[in-house]
Amino acid sequence: MKKLLALVLTCALLLSVFSFAAAEGKTTLNIVAWDAATTGYLTAQKEAYEALHPDVTINYIDVSSQDYDTKVAAMLAGQDTSDIYMVKDIPALLNWYEAGYLLPMNDYITKANYDLSGFVGMEANYAFDGQQVALPFRSDFEILFYNKDLFDAAKVEYPTNEMTWEQYKEKALALTDTANNIYGTHYHTWLSTAVNYTVADGVNTLVDGNYDDLAYFYQLIQDLEDAGACMPYSEITAAQLHYSGAFGNGNIAMMPMGYWYVATLCDKIASGEYKVKNWGLAAMPVKEGVKFGSTFGNLTGCAINKLSANADAAWDYIAWLCGEEGAKVTAATGNRPAWVSEGVAEVMAQKEGFPTDAGSKAALLPTYVAIEIPGMQYTSQISNILGEEHSAIMTREETIEEGIANMNERVGELLNK
Repeated sequence: MKKLLALVLTCALLLSVFSFAAAEGKTTLNIVAWDAATTGYLTAQKEAYEALHPDVTINYIDVSSQDYDTKVAAMLAGQDTSDIYMVKDIPALLNWYEAGYLLPMNDYITKANYDLSGFVGMEANYAFDGQQVALPFRSDFEILFYNKDLFDAAKVEYPTNEMTWEQYKEKALALTDTANNIYGTHYHTWLSTAVNYTVADGVNTLVDGNYDDLAYFYQLIQDLEDAGACMPYSEITAAQLHYSGAFGNGNIAMMPMGYWYVATLCDKIASGEYKVKNWGLAAMPVKEGVKFGSTFGNLTGCAINKLSANADAAWDYIAWLCGEEGAKVTAATGNRPAWVSEGVAEVMAQKEGFPTDAGSKAALLPTYVAIEIPGMQYTSQISNILGEEHSAIMTREETIEEGIANMNERVGELLNK
């Protein structure tokens, strides 16, 4: 009996040692993110990666979205050792880089011969002084939504993925039927949905201090307003009309908007809440001379903490998450990954309610995505100035020329401090 007890104790001890060793060999990656408990794609990413890498546990450190940048700055300054920080906006990332908190990924990218082509240039927005300090895994770029039923009724050809703004204007005018309250297009009140298309050429930016290039887009909107082809800005703001309900009402033929609207549109059509039924997607129109498929958007990405004790494992996770395989996991949740490929587009198009036509699927393959507003010292102040002048132009309190002159002068004074 004593020998049996000794044997049991010995086995128990060996199992205990084995379990401890197994636990010791498991890596926990602490990832700082916002609203992790309510963000579905984060759960899907965690489950997919852990299934592929049973020796790794993903642990999210949840920070509220509203205070994210402020709290992360405090965490990094306090020498927090979390492995990965999700990147919400570029100005914050630039601050983290300049403070020396981030581990550049250049050596990892070179050693792994990591393919960056699927980012179609978006990764450059996360590079400072030649250092790639983050990679993007989400990108909600601007795309053109359209109501097929209204095009069919007006006998107007659907938008294509190779369309200029002048052709877009022609379609908007042809589709307008003021007697029946049909609008050819719709612009939400944001600066971005009105004029930010200027950055799609890869040359203009919203922080360079010269805004003459915005005049074309303001004039386009005012011409369409004057023709009754879109609702006036003043009416939209007075009614506090949200873009989602406006297009969902079924009397708007086209609407430039971020890709995120796809999930809402599919779900609300399925529930019967929206009147619009048959819809499609097209690439954003471009100015003459700009490559078709060029657009702009915002990014969500990942950076490695310089104080991480698991930097190699952190890189492996980021390489997977931001690349094609991780992008497919993100796409399956109805969200737009940063990675652009036929395979990812195929997954995105499988969402229930997504248009079945080839043109809509092809619109998921942009050729270039510019960042809406890059990070620099005065980004937030510039955004405020542009927002104020945008409102004055759109309400016609100022002429287009006056508003742009004010933008140039006010931002110029800021940049010349």
